[in-house]
Amino acid sequence: MPEGTIQVERLPDARAFLEAAGPYLERREAEHNLLFGIAANLITDPDRPMTAPPLFAVIRRAGEVVAAALMTPPFNVVLSWTDDPDAIPAIAGELTRARLDIPGITAPPEIAQAFAKAWAGPRGQVAERTMAERIYRLEQVTPPRGVPGTMRIAGRHDRELLRAWTHAFLLEALGRPDEKEARDVVDGALRTGTRTFYLWEHDGRPVSMAGVTGPTPHGIRVGPVYTPRADRGHGFGSAVTAAASQAQLDQGRRFVFLFTDLDNPTSNKIYQAIGYEPVIDIDQWSFEPI
Repeated sequence: MPEGTIQVERLPDARAFLEAAGPYLERREAEHNLLFGIAANLITDPDRPMTAPPLFAVIRRAGEVVAAALMTPPFNVVLSWTDDPDAIPAIAGELTRARLDIPGITAPPEIAQAFAKAWAGPRGQVAERTMAERIYRLEQVTPPRGVPGTMRIAGRHDRELLRAWTHAFLLEALGRPDEKEARDVVDGALRTGTRTFYLWEHDGRPVSMAGVTGPTPHGIRVGPVYTPRADRGHGFGSAVTAAASQAQLDQGRRFVFLFTDLDNPTSNKIYQAIGYEPVIDIDQWSFEPI
């Protein structure tokens, strides 16, 4: 058992969270890109829609950060990597005191499973793994060859297209049918610049989309990537992802990150073909009443 007292420290906002947790998270920047990105976007867009105030916390052992967590209701708690066995029950206890409705957990597999066990059983809930993902990191782009078309940055005049494609992505990839979520994502991006949408055009019309959001100390995350069914199979998704990734490197980023669904072998293959390398798996669990 590690020596020293373990404590949970609640932080008042995203800026304070990054000040406290940033050095710890940066040791595994790729693994923690989602935590970095959510916090950074909240600093830029503090008025983003939420069903309850966000929660920010670091877990300390003898004063040193050993884990970090945040939650932006109604979405999952996102928990960092930790090798401290007491960190998970400590954050579960803090979430109990916060009296938040916890829909699920997003974390590395062993950590997500341990949290699910600590959280669901004592509360008479059923924990179920709902998605297995993988984080990839890119440092150099290998552009796909022979894909016709060009990339451009989407603007306000593309609002309806972006809403429709974001809604289609959320429904198809994540099983989330709420059109309001798609509107909030797109309208927030256009209002604040927290997400840039890139469009791949062929024959004078958009055929694929890639978003870029969630800055980290040395990188940024790609997502969502979406191609309508009628335009799939031509390499447009690979092309727009490669071009959007290169644009980020050209702006001085060292890394570009993305998440893939492990149940989708096609996306995992095409992203590796353009230079993305696997870093760590991430699981999502949901909690439901028995």
